[in-house]
Amino acid sequence: MQSVQISEIEDRIKFVSHEIRNHLSVCDMYSQIIKKYLDKDGYKNPSVYNALNCISQSLQIISMNVTDLKSVNASEPVEIDFKECAEKSVELSKAYVEDKDIEFEVFIKNTVNIKIDENRFISCIVNIIKNAIESIEIKGKISVIGEVKDNRAVLKISNNGKPVPSEKQCRIFDCGYTSKKSGSGYGLYICKKYLNSQNSDIELVKSNKSETTFKITVSL
Repeated sequence: MQSVQISEIEDRIKFVSHEIRNHLSVCDMYSQIIKKYLDKDGYKNPSVYNALNCISQSLQIISMNVTDLKSVNASEPVEIDFKECAEKSVELSKAYVEDKDIEFEVFIKNTVNIKIDENRFISCIVNIIKNAIESIEIKGKISVIGEVKDNRAVLKISNNGKPVPSEKQCRIFDCGYTSKKSGSGYGLYICKKYLNSQNSDIELVKSNKSETTFKITVSL
């Protein structure tokens, strides 16, 4: 009886995943059509193009998570340029700024090809920057500094917003734990899980009144 129920659940997951991916494809197709017509008409607006790129990347990330429902081995590591990926992630993250006055400092000292699941990696960086944006009330600064050294690609993401309470810093990567009133507690947990599964890691370096810094390390 239990095996039958499990089989039904697995089938339902497959069916739902299939339908979701179909509609994601439609959304992606129309976002590409919009971009095509904007190019054709000579419309130049960086904010609009960034929004369309965000939609496209988000659709890919959603598709990746849908695939995860069907297989525990859905990760697809590929060789990507560390610097380009970091800069792309920052641009995508800017969609969350809205009406805040936030200065972005991005400096990737050098680069290398890293073998990692690109969508998962971008998802993690965007999640950290999104948290940084949310920690800043009105005006602030977010720094993204990258460097390849000692056979590692290191990305440090800092902000001068509200710090993580000292008594909660040791638990921020726990599943279901959050310091936000409306948070789910899954974001940082998923980031660490994704990175750990690909020979990488994330840690909270520090969080005080002047600065909060996260460090992502990718082993080469």
